[in-house]
Amino acid sequence: MTGKSEYFGEHLLIDAYGANRDALWDKELIRQCLKDLCGLLGVKILCKPVVTFTQDGELKVSGGVTGVVVLAESHISIHAFPSRRFLSADVYSCKHGMDQEAVKQFFVSKFGVDLGNCEIRFIRRGTRYPAENIA
Repeated sequence: MTGKSEYFGEHLLIDAYGANRDALWDKELIRQCLKDLCGLLGVKILCKPVVTFTQDGELKVSGGVTGVVVLAESHISIHAFPSRRFLSADVYSCKHGMDQEAVKQFFVSKFGVDLGNCEIRFIRRGTRYPAENIA
């Protein structure tokens, strides 16, 4: 980033309850969603999205699917827990001007998310990010 900025990046967090169980189990859907979100946001993918499966009982939660993509601008992650019908997503970018409504509607269309049954937070990160390099 060059010049003075009010903050470094934008982080949209979505915790969705009651999402579509079949969609949450779909590893290929999650992989494609990570790619499509990058297109929607106009960000650069640094490496292919990684999607993995966790067996039931391996962690504190029931089994699920997690996908992440590393961006030049930061990252996007999707954590899906089908037996709880719960989805948790982080969309973080140092690119300013995120279309929050478009991202929310994206999750509605792909996972049957009801925005009235979500916890959604938008955070401006790095509010004291230096305008210049520090020696």
